Amino acid sequence: MSETPLSETPQEFEVKPRTDGKRLDAYLASRFVDYSRSVLQKVIEAGGVEVNGRAVRASYKIRAGDTVRIALPPLHDPTPKPEDIPIEVVYEDEYLTVVNKPAGMVTHPSRGNWGGTLANAVQFHFDKLSTVAGEDRPGIVHRLDRDTSGLIAIVKDDLAHRRLGLQFEYRQVHKEYLAIVYGVPDRDSDYIEKPIGFHPLVREKMAVREPVDGGREASTFYEVVERFRGFALVRCKPRTGRTHQIRVHLLSIGAPIVADKPYSGRDRLTLADLEAPGASPDDPAGVLIERQALHAHKLKFTHPITEEPLELTAPIPADMARTLEALRAHRPAETPPKRSR
Repeated sequence: MSETPLSETPQEFEVKPRTDGKRLDAYLASRFVDYSRSVLQKVIEAGGVEVNGRAVRASYKIRAGDTVRIALPPLHDPTPKPEDIPIEVVYEDEYLTVVNKPAGMVTHPSRGNWGGTLANAVQFHFDKLSTVAGEDRPGIVHRLDRDTSGLIAIVKDDLAHRRLGLQFEYRQVHKEYLAIVYGVPDRDSDYIEKPIGFHPLVREKMAVREPVDGGREASTFYEVVERFRGFALVRCKPRTGRTHQIRVHLLSIGAPIVADKPYSGRDRLTLADLEAPGASPDDPAGVLIERQALHAHKLKFTHPITEEPLELTAPIPADMARTLEALRAHRPAETPPKRSR
């Protein structure tokens, strides 16, 4: 049964003719726009909705004249609460700061992740943050996926936020990522120019999609930094900023990112996977990395107030460094690199 807490003051109203025949959950979602349909379905499952004095299912088709009685849970306050979470500051002045986000940290609050986010952390560490992105994203100009580590700019001033936001919009911010991938790309370097849209079957994933199917322009430059037997270290410079862009583009050329479960099907890399002598798949000490091996390594932009150029770097994190050391030891390259285009 649902754990959704219900309010003590139910609302009661009559269904109008123009909504006759709608599913109950869809009807309530259109009436109570501050609540998601999934939350309203949980309220229905918890017995918080009655139609004509009796509990019904979410699929119930409402009729004109029905009397609906509903007890709604309190709305969640979207403002991130300050939390004393350590953050690594790479650069800071009175207008902005750039931090090195660890893997496993969500950038800003969302359903299912109301605490422990970068936004909660910066609320604690900084007295002033820009409000341009809204109360749920204080100072946030751009984001990284939960399991991607690396550089994120946090802005303290609204004017600085708007100006930096325009740099992102006009593709004047240069981002560089490091990724460890399965397989070895055919070329030393190349552009991947394939449109990206929502996956047709899995809501949480993206995919290469033609524009007619909702795909949007996406371009990523990559170059192979180091080759191994069956693996490679790749530098990526995205020119657009689509959701999961690097992950989808590398998959599209047959080189999915190591331990990126949604796109590679595997959620970790171990010494046993590298066929290291004496390694056991059941030995926890043999685990090299347990999240997508993707790191936002460099960020280059013009300071939005002083107009000075900024180029910042975040060192490769410990789990990726450990993985590279193991690859050099157990999977050294056997063939020379191929030619660039």
